Amino acid sequence: MFNGNIVGNIDVASIAFWAFVLFFIGLIYYLRREDRREGFPLEDDLTGRSLGMGGPLLHAAPKTFKLPFGRGTVSTPTIGKEKFDIAGRRVSPFPGAPYVPTGNPLTDCIGPAAYAERSRLPDIDAFGNNRIVPMALEPSFSIARGDPDPRGMTVIGADGAVAGTVAEIWVDRSEHQVRYLEVVTAEGVHALAPMMMAKVRKSARQIVVDAINAAQFSGCPQVETPGQISRYEEDKISGYFGGGYLYANRARQEPLI
Repeated sequence: MFNGNIVGNIDVASIAFWAFVLFFIGLIYYLRREDRREGFPLEDDLTGRSLGMGGPLLHAAPKTFKLPFGRGTVSTPTIGKEKFDIAGRRVSPFPGAPYVPTGNPLTDCIGPAAYAERSRLPDIDAFGNNRIVPMALEPSFSIARGDPDPRGMTVIGADGAVAGTVAEIWVDRSEHQVRYLEVVTAEGVHALAPMMMAKVRKSARQIVVDAINAAQFSGCPQVETPGQISRYEEDKISGYFGGGYLYANRARQEPLI
């Protein structure tokens, strides 16, 4: 008489259970190897000494990805250490101690103003077109009826002073939204201010950007090619304005109480 056992005390339920356990262990092992493609090897926080990858069984074999629209290939994991000097000094000699900026914190890639070394090419949509462009280059876009057109509005900085005037709107073709406001300062500098950091005052025909002071708009990172913005430039601009919430003026760096 068949009692459900295949061999001895091993039945179908036991086989299914142990198959799942082995599969789950293998899955964790695979994921832990794959997630070491970026951010490894770890480094000692004080000396910068490499702590190694943990042996060949703990990191994945190199893999090459083909980028769309003829943009080449990318291989991971990356070999070697990125050479980048931080313009700051450690306040205390212990792991995790914060850094104090020693130069211009808005442009020196430190703290909230940090940015990533992204691609020097612009982001593209599903059709290979530049994703973020001035609205003048995308005639299918327009300001919705009833919404204020920011072009021509006065831009006010965090200090309440006039930073400049909005000359153009940069739109996202994929997300169908405004990404940047192109602000022309009194010095003639064209600065791209992130729309997410701007507040429109419709009745006053003003736009308040409280991230940085008015004079700091002239120091905003510039785009290398007119009419397009690379991923690297996006990160630098976002870091510049984001860092302003801490570094725009001295009072923001002091305790509330």
